[in-house]
Amino acid sequence: MTGSELKNMLDRSPTDCHRALIREYGRYVYAIVFNKLRSCGTQEDIEECVSDVFADVFIKFEYEEAYVGDIKGYIGTVAKRTAIDRFRSLSAANSHVVYEDEDDMQQLVSDFSVDERVDSSELRRVLLNKIAELGEPDSTIIIQKFYYNRTSSEIARNVSMNPSSVRSRCTRAVQKLRGKLAEVGISK
Repeated sequence: MTGSELKNMLDRSPTDCHRALIREYGRYVYAIVFNKLRSCGTQEDIEECVSDVFADVFIKFEYEEAYVGDIKGYIGTVAKRTAIDRFRSLSAANSHVVYEDEDDMQQLVSDFSVDERVDSSELRRVLLNKIAELGEPDSTIIIQKFYYNRTSSEIARNVSMNPSSVRSRCTRAVQKLRGKLAEVGISK
């Protein structure tokens, strides 16, 4: 959803706009907020913070015209900043809690980062959509070459081409893909 689509929807029906925005970005915002507040907040704190994020987004789009492109980055930034602010306020309120054994705390720390996983899955989705936009046989060649590590000879048998044609199509397809990804702001 782009900022201009959101603004048009907001002008037509604010309620439908709010529902669509929450439906599309609700899990994304929840994942970011949960990752920031899971160590100090309750479920109610997390849900309240998610509500605050969407309230900020709605207010900003109601009164500003500046956002016209993809708004996912903006929403992610608002979510992270709001969650960090809430984390600071909750931590200050709970500062009287003292942990006697630091080893116990190390067991609670997780290497799993929800917002990084969400960001990488979103990147993977965009990449696969852009590969599909290349059309056949380019998309098949790219998928088999880079996802399945197949050789040009193996790919050539699958797409009924000779290996040198597969290599040249792969080179051109990668160039097209770079252009398509650059259009949406993704580069090396």
